[in-house]
Amino acid sequence: MLMAHPAVLLELVEEYEALELLHARQGKAEVRRRMEDVAYTLCVSTGTREVDAALAAARHRLPGAGVRDDSLLAG
Repeated sequence: MLMAHPAVLLELVEEYEALELLHARQGKAEVRRRMEDVAYTLCVSTGTREVDAALAAARHRLPGAGVRDDSLLAG
């Protein structure tokens, strides 16, 4: 599988998150369509089928991403 460059993934994640906020505030159809386009691109770029998995996979590939051990937070 081809891997998208981390800079491209970062742009896609940031755009999706911005559109998500805008859609929550305005609910416009054109914003929703753009979200769907970005979600599709994220899925193709990460080899996933759902936007939540695509966002997680993209974030995992960004510089500075690492495995977090949150087991110490529970308690």
